Amino acid sequence: MKLVFRGALVLTGLFIASASFAQKKKTDLTKFVDPFIGTGGHGHTYPGAVMPFGMVQLSPDTRLEGWDGCSGYHYTDTVVYGFSHTHLSGTGIPDLCDVLFMPTTGEPKFKNTDYRSGFNKKNESATPGYYHTLLDKYNIGVELTSTARVGVHKYDYKGAKEGNIIINLKHRDEVLDSWIEVVNDHEIRGFRKSKSWATDQHVYFYAKFSKPFKSYGIALNDELQNGKNKVEGKNVKMYIRFDNPGDVISKVGISAVSAEGALKNLDAEVTDFDFKKVAKAAKLAWNDELNKIQVEGGAPSTASQNQMASPAYSPYGYNQPSPKGSNKKQPTPPDYGKLKQVMFYSALYHCFSAPSLYNDVDGQYRGMDDKIHKAEGFNYYTAFSLWDTYRAENPLLNIIDRKRTLDFIKSFLAMYEQGGVLPVWPLATTETYCMVGNHSIPVIVDAYAKGIRDFNAEEAFAAMKASVTRKQFGLDNYAQTGAVQSDVEHESAAKTLDYAIDDWCIAQMAKMLNKPEDYKTYIKRAQYWKNLHNNQNGFMQARENGGWYVPFEPTEINNNYTEGNAWQYSFLVPQDVEGLAKSLGGPDKLEKKLDELFTTTSKLSGRQQDDVTGLVGQYAHGNEPSHHIAYLYNFTNASYKTQYYVNKLLREQYSAQPDGLSGNEDCGQMSAWYVMSSLGLYNVMPGQNQFQITLPQFEKITLNLENGKTFTISNPGATVNRNNFYIQGMNLDKKPYAKLYLNYEDVAKGGDFEVFSGTLANKLFMQELEKPTSKITDELIVPNPYITGTKTFKEPIAIEIGCADADAKIYYTIDGSTPTAQSTLYTKPFQVAATTTVKAIAIKDGKSSFVDEAVFKKIRSDIKISIINKYLPNYSAQGDETLINGIHGTANWRIGNWQGYTGKDVEVVLDMEKVKPVKQLSFGALQDSRAWIVFPKMVEYWLSDDGKNYKLAATVNTKVAPDSLEPQTQEYTAPIGKSARYIKVIAKQYGPLPEWHESKGSPSYIFADEITID
Repeated sequence: MKLVFRGALVLTGLFIASASFAQKKKTDLTKFVDPFIGTGGHGHTYPGAVMPFGMVQLSPDTRLEGWDGCSGYHYTDTVVYGFSHTHLSGTGIPDLCDVLFMPTTGEPKFKNTDYRSGFNKKNESATPGYYHTLLDKYNIGVELTSTARVGVHKYDYKGAKEGNIIINLKHRDEVLDSWIEVVNDHEIRGFRKSKSWATDQHVYFYAKFSKPFKSYGIALNDELQNGKNKVEGKNVKMYIRFDNPGDVISKVGISAVSAEGALKNLDAEVTDFDFKKVAKAAKLAWNDELNKIQVEGGAPSTASQNQMASPAYSPYGYNQPSPKGSNKKQPTPPDYGKLKQVMFYSALYHCFSAPSLYNDVDGQYRGMDDKIHKAEGFNYYTAFSLWDTYRAENPLLNIIDRKRTLDFIKSFLAMYEQGGVLPVWPLATTETYCMVGNHSIPVIVDAYAKGIRDFNAEEAFAAMKASVTRKQFGLDNYAQTGAVQSDVEHESAAKTLDYAIDDWCIAQMAKMLNKPEDYKTYIKRAQYWKNLHNNQNGFMQARENGGWYVPFEPTEINNNYTEGNAWQYSFLVPQDVEGLAKSLGGPDKLEKKLDELFTTTSKLSGRQQDDVTGLVGQYAHGNEPSHHIAYLYNFTNASYKTQYYVNKLLREQYSAQPDGLSGNEDCGQMSAWYVMSSLGLYNVMPGQNQFQITLPQFEKITLNLENGKTFTISNPGATVNRNNFYIQGMNLDKKPYAKLYLNYEDVAKGGDFEVFSGTLANKLFMQELEKPTSKITDELIVPNPYITGTKTFKEPIAIEIGCADADAKIYYTIDGSTPTAQSTLYTKPFQVAATTTVKAIAIKDGKSSFVDEAVFKKIRSDIKISIINKYLPNYSAQGDETLINGIHGTANWRIGNWQGYTGKDVEVVLDMEKVKPVKQLSFGALQDSRAWIVFPKMVEYWLSDDGKNYKLAATVNTKVAPDSLEPQTQEYTAPIGKSARYIKVIAKQYGPLPEWHESKGSPSYIFADEITID
């Protein structure tokens, strides 16, 4: 195809270099970073080129689908589809991988199965800001580097007479719209609008090439559109072809605003085609960031190999020793101190890889309202995994990257102004609402408490209140009853605990802003965790129908928790650890419960949850709700156990391997835990300004603070004995130190902190240290009572009422009225024989709990049910009688009342004890095709007088196709008009999921609820 020119564009602007270039030369710490750590296992990171918090993440795409393909890359893969410009760092949901470039030779191909290439791991390498590989199919060397907003590719075609670059805008996500335009023989530009996790993502790009391409072709639906220099559609791809290409450099600017914005970014940040200069600048920028923490030493030279994961893959890797008796020279073992530095700086690298810059060089960005805004005096960022990062990543940045933290907060406020809510998990212009809680709140409060205050605090406070008082995700139920109820909202236990954490933060912000009434309101709400704490068994247990969710098994992963179970969530009270200890019976009981968590041999039960990994007992380091737990021993009389378990986790849950992370990286949190714990400091509750102390992992650690001061942490024992797990003594600024925590101010003002370690726990010394504080003492609430009894019954049942506070008095009613202190005083269990509503309150010192309410329903006793094909144990609802208990499930199947069946049809027999007239039969079912739950194809009703000989009475077909994706219910109702004693109901499975489904061919599920007989 002949070229169509639109006039050459002149390169303008200056190369934007890091401000650090003018500073003194810093230590090269990039040599300790291995970007492949986390790309294997379930780490979900990518190895490609990115600048610190850069807009561009230029990386290879080796995997198109599946959970372990979230970043587009997995270390075990050996086929690459190309190199795209955006990637997510360690998330559990896939997205991005926008604007794919792939160099090829020969006839250009548009199908990725045709143009993809194998590659050999020995030819693959990466350092911060740089990636290299060799495409075996084409013998093309690929090098990648980047600036903040520009990806730079270098392709070595190695003597090929012709070379191509395939550009694929259809890659991965569902494309809503796209176009490509050829500007001239050196330049192209384009646009891609896609739908995935981010439902309306815009990416514009502008590409310039170091050599003119002699021809090109643009395809729509893989068909060349001859004679066109611009093509628009949902499946747009193109090729450009070079004669005698040799080395070709492509520089690609991207923007969410416009193609002109992409060009501005390109011209401002890369003014020529000097690949080495860009790569060098990226290295310098990374050294600026990495030098914020300088570590020395870390492990004794005599450390045995089994003390760390094998370093076969690392910058300090080596081959395994030769067999005994071999004449081959034994290799030199690695320096384990350096290996620990590799792990540390690779972790720090991941901490600086997300979130992502989102505004152009002129400040323009696409906001949450899909309109174009301008960031004035700050940079706007996206991709905040806040449910994860508020725990360690953001507190770390509050120490060493305060300017950027301020930009994050201003980004949050801009999102609030545009969308009406502080961000939960924002990506591009989409609030994904992924995970639970609203954890931009603790990020803001922690920053404000640590002196980062150059933002509108009044607006931030108003935004916090607005974000937690909306009618969404059970927040209204939480405010009305003191806990999210499991029969109202799924993940109710997790939501209650996370909301209480956010409320504590709002209370602290109210105190700092001198708002006493708001403080009272939110410090009360911060205690709502007490309404979940069953101090009879020591677990956080979901509430349902006025009592506890049953049956209860603490190892079970179910819809009451977010990616976890009761074991992991029963310690999620970082804002009131001492209150939790008191509820358990005191610090010794807290210690015992922690011991049980780490040492239990019980296995996970319930549904499969890939996120719950890195198990030590029931502690799950691979998922964030566990991350603070090892530090809770500091609140007991056995604080040495914090040191023991933190060391254990550092050694066993991390390695210098591609699978060196025990769970998803989650935009820096998994690595931030490693960094903070290696420093020997951890902020259990952001906003408390106390860093829990544990054992530093290096001989010397220097924090280079933005205020020009340094804070030095030393542990000489780190290089003396590999078994030095325990603190023997501490000095702060050369004076003995007798606390188990450091205040933030101790760090911020600079100084020297010395820790002396040994092989044995110095229990006496540790017990004499001042413990950290985490307790709520103001506006103490009375926990809600709990009402227990069988939810449905045929014969009279006993009702019991209790309260976690044994000193509280309980008053109740059974006539539907609201109980008061003048109502019946509860003293012992009582019976109900008819459908009854029980309401109760607990009162102590004139303070009352919320009103607790339970409904106990008497059901028909003349029907018995036999379930021929058993339901799934994970989806059992209330057991066998669920289908005839008169309780109808809602479209939110996660809150219960639905029985799940797969592999076999639903088949049940109802016995009415004698022959009776049957006017009508109805069977309730649910569909949520995205969750593999599909309506039965049909429901058959069979009648019998003797239970042996059945006749088909009616068949009802589904009225809804499986591609109706919204969760919904359907009644399969049939008029009968006959008499029978036995009724057999058969609901036919849909079968394997259809071709259009992302899990096509997998078995579908039937979710069944009520069978109604009229």
